[in-house]
Amino acid sequence: MSSNLLNNVNVAALDVLPTPEEIKRQLPMTEAAETTVLAARRIVQDILDHRDSRVFVVVGPCSIHDVAAARDYARRLRALADEVGDTLFLIMRVYFEKPRTTVGWKGLINDPHLDDSFDIAEGLRIARALLLEIAELGLPAGTEALDPLCPQYLDDLLAWTAIGARTTESQTHREMASGLSTPVGFKNGTNGSLEVAINALQSASRPHSFLGIDANGRSAVVRTKGNRYGHVVLRGGSDGPNYDTVTIALCEQELLKNKLPLNIVVDCSHANARKDPALQPLVLNDCAHQILEGNRSIVGFMIESNLEWGNQTIPADRSQLKYGVSITDPCVDWAITERMLREARAKLREALPGRFGA
Repeated sequence: MSSNLLNNVNVAALDVLPTPEEIKRQLPMTEAAETTVLAARRIVQDILDHRDSRVFVVVGPCSIHDVAAARDYARRLRALADEVGDTLFLIMRVYFEKPRTTVGWKGLINDPHLDDSFDIAEGLRIARALLLEIAELGLPAGTEALDPLCPQYLDDLLAWTAIGARTTESQTHREMASGLSTPVGFKNGTNGSLEVAINALQSASRPHSFLGIDANGRSAVVRTKGNRYGHVVLRGGSDGPNYDTVTIALCEQELLKNKLPLNIVVDCSHANARKDPALQPLVLNDCAHQILEGNRSIVGFMIESNLEWGNQTIPADRSQLKYGVSITDPCVDWAITERMLREARAKLREALPGRFGA
């Protein structure tokens, strides 16, 4: 009997990808980029260890679809990072993978040409090249880890990683996070559940062994040490926002009860802003006031921001895409981004030093 009757019954094709080592050889780490990444990781770790009193802000497009616009955004953010850096440590949000509730565009790595051609090999090259350029500017980058194989291609160029609300409960992603080289933020569940994020923190902090690939693309058993720089990201849920003082206090109680560090990042978008970008400044302002009133657990923020306001659908004629406008979640524009970050810096500049004591 032919094995074709048994194997890959619903698989149309298997396209071989270049290995992580091949992609890295084509787009090698540079000294400038390495300096950026190492310094940024240390700073985020120091913030999470409460040795650095600043807060970090992961800010940028909901997703990257236009490399030219991403470069433009990165140059602007690099200049702003210098301006506010005594108070806010800026990390560019550079998201290449998008989880979908049903179907839709899955991100630049999966479909870089926006045409369902799924040229994943080219998507990986484009993603690595962009991260390299951003790091060479001296600007750190953060992303969401969705496909468990992608970190082998990109992890060395990242300063921070998120595990999304749809995947925080996934054993695969918890195991992957335990071996990532960056600090990792676990979002609460889409229903607002904090328990899944707490469980994820405990899991990712411990060693794991699981199936993966090595740099040469061979199947391997990945054995991890555990990641002690996991933290909660509150992004709201189906019941509404969860950045208010009561919810923050309840989150602190859960972290303490589970003997986890008191580190909370607030996502100013998603359900916390009820998917309305106009509400993102209000979320940031509210949390800044909580810090002014003595909060010591809020250590970071996330902001969905782009060059222009709102979002757009992908037109049949790709030439009609509006420059600098998101094709996924709606974002605040650059002018609002500058104002948000400058105002946050002005509010927090005097309050943050000494926040964690001597």
